[in-house]
Formats: sequence, structure tokens, C-alpha cells
Amino acid sequence: MTAAPATSMPTAMPTIGPGAGWVVEFEVASVIGGIDSHADTIHVAAIDVVGRDLDDAEFPTTPAGYAAALAFLGSFGVIAVIGIEGTSSYGAGIARAAQAAGHAVREVTRPDRSERRRVGKSDSIDAYAAARAVLAGRADAAVKDETIEAIRALNNVRSSAVKAATAAMNQIHSLLITAPAMVREKYRGLKGDKLVDALAGCRPDTVIDTTTRVVLTGLRMLAKRHQYLTAQTEDLEQQLRDLVATVNPTLISARGVGPITAAQLLITAGANPDRLRTEASFAALCGVAPVQASSGKTRRHRLSRGGDRAANCALHTIALSRLQHDPRTREWADRQRARGKQGLELLRILKRAIAREVRHHLLDPHAVPIATDLRPLREAKKISLKAAVEAVGTNQIHISRIERGITHDAAFAQRYRNWLNSA
Repeated sequence: MTAAPATSMPTAMPTIGPGAGWVVEFEVASVIGGIDSHADTIHVAAIDVVGRDLDDAEFPTTPAGYAAALAFLGSFGVIAVIGIEGTSSYGAGIARAAQAAGHAVREVTRPDRSERRRVGKSDSIDAYAAARAVLAGRADAAVKDETIEAIRALNNVRSSAVKAATAAMNQIHSLLITAPAMVREKYRGLKGDKLVDALAGCRPDTVIDTTTRVVLTGLRMLAKRHQYLTAQTEDLEQQLRDLVATVNPTLISARGVGPITAAQLLITAGANPDRLRTEASFAALCGVAPVQASSGKTRRHRLSRGGDRAANCALHTIALSRLQHDPRTREWADRQRARGKQGLELLRILKRAIAREVRHHLLDPHAVPIATDLRPLREAKKISLKAAVEAVGTNQIHISRIERGITHDAAFAQRYRNWLNSA
């Protein structure tokens, strides 16, 4: 039975939200929506501001269905906020439609298993649970920005290409182990790209022995597959570099941050500052928030096993790069080791500090100085690359990539420019 519309609610409406986070001001006849999303349908539920069920219905995942779903919620009063489960997957379409219509949208995680065991599971139950999660303030995360979906798409395609290329190389090595002696001995001393290039250029049709010819044919096809996937990976990485530099030039210019790590951090953060309320919440999201691991007289913390593991891997990669190549990070690490911090403990502290810096870049994505003028400036002053390397204390590859715009490092580029101007 359908409950009465929310028009009978009093004029003094409460506010909801976890204190310093977001706050929704309820008006007279406010309604809160909850949506459980699927591939072909969405189930929409409406509750009033005191949590009473109003009604629920199912709609198709089409533009007309989204419009009908929003009209359904609006029939109960003013839509205060809509909680949607799966805003980065099946719920992306309705989330975009709701935002385009000017409605506040919050991302809802699926109910925990203990709750589902207690009350059961159905589309209707999940939709009402999404609405109540918003009302209670548990679902307080803003929806990820739509512009991040392009980065997510390229990053996912690149990841699958890398995995497929690795699988092809593993198959090549496996086939060579059991290949006829003539094939095995011919390619035994080759590794990596040299092996792939040699196998891609072989001519199985010139071999008389059937077994050898078939094995060589298989190896040649795997090598060509690896070459294709490698070229595709490089092209996707270049597209990611350009896209990330457009979305957040500050992040990709930070020391140790490359296009892949920057893309993953943007995907995790959602390119939406409203999602990054505090440094601690972002650290927890990335799985680098310190976790107590004390016992008796021992007082220590350990790395978190939670959070987004892909973002954690990105921070780990940045940390290792800085420990190896950044003089300031190496000096900091030496001071920490002098204080007794070693191994994983030192890495935990560094990753937490990098997360703090990354959040700052995500919240303030300002433009960075263009570095394409550095090579013409160096050549105009007739300074060799070797002399520049010795003067600024780096290596030729780093300067070359900075000059060509492949690597973004704002601090180094400014120091390099200052030296060139004074030389």
C-alpha cells in the first residue's frame, strides 16, 4: 500500500550530514530517493525526511526511463537528495541524468552482508536501503566527476593490453622450453624485445620438418601479437599522458608521478574535490592511513590492508621512485633510519606523506609552466646536453624527457630554466 505523500510534513525540516561534511537543507514536502541500479533496469524508492516509505517502482535504463524515474520521485514533493548504488557502473546513467536535472546525488555502497542476511535482499529492499543510507548520513560521498570516465576507459584498456602482452611473452618462453632443439638453440641467447623481433621475422614456411614448422608458426604469431599489444600500450599511455595533463597538470608534474599513477589517483579520487573532505579520509581511501599495531611496550603502526588497492599501488610506485631518484626523499629517508624507522615502517610514513601532497594537487589543479621552450633555449646558448646534466645534477634521459614534454616535473623544470637563463 502506498503511503501518503510528504506534503503533510511540518514546515520546520531538519538537516542531515556528518558535521563538517556535506549538509542537505530539507524543505517542506522534501523527498529522499534511493536507487538500486542494474544493467537493464533501475529500482527507485522514495522516503520522507523521517524515514517513512512512500513508494517504489522499476524503470528501464534508457533516457526515457531516467526521466520517468525522476518524475516519479518528484511526484512526492521536492527532491532533496538521491542516493544511487553503483554510480561508476550501472548507475552512471541515472546519476548523470539526476545531476543534469539539478538534483543532489550521493554515492551509496552496497549494504553489508550482515544487514542483508537480517532483512533479506531484493531490488526494492536495496533501493529503500540506499535512501535510508543518505538520510542517516552514511552515504555522504559525492558522485565522481563525469570527466574521469575517459581516463578510466583508457586506463582499463591499457591494463588489459599489458596483461595480454605479458601472457603472450610467457607463452613464448613456455613454447621455447619444449621446442625442437634447432629452434631452442637458435633463440636461446635472446631476451625481451630482441627475442620478439627475431621470432616475428622468422620464416616457418622454409622449414621442412613439420613439427618445427608448426612450432615456429606459433612462436611467430605470439611475437606479432606481443608487438601489436606493445605498440597499443605505448599509444594508450601517450593518450593518458595528454588527458591527465589536461585534467590535472599539477598532479602529473609532481616528482615521481607518471601518467599511469596519476591516472589511477584521479580515478580513485573521482576528480571531484567534494569527495576529499579531509587528509585522513583520502589516506584511508588509498589504504595508507596508519593502523595501530601496538602490543605491550611496543608502540607502532602498520600499513592498512583496506582502501583502494590500485591507488595504494600507485602511491607505492611513487614512493619507490622518489626513494631512488629524489635527493630530498633520500635525505629524509636517512634521517628516518637514524631514528630507527626501517623497511615497511619507513615506507608507510612516506606513502602517507605522498597521499597528503597528492590530495593538495587534486584540490588545486593549477597550470604548470610549459617546458617545451627549454631545448631551444639550451641550443640557442650552445650548451650541450652533457654539460647541462653535469650542471643540474641529473641524467640525460631525465632532461631529454623534460625538454620533449614527456615527463612533467615543475620544480626541476624551473630550476633547469633558471640555470639556463644564468648560464
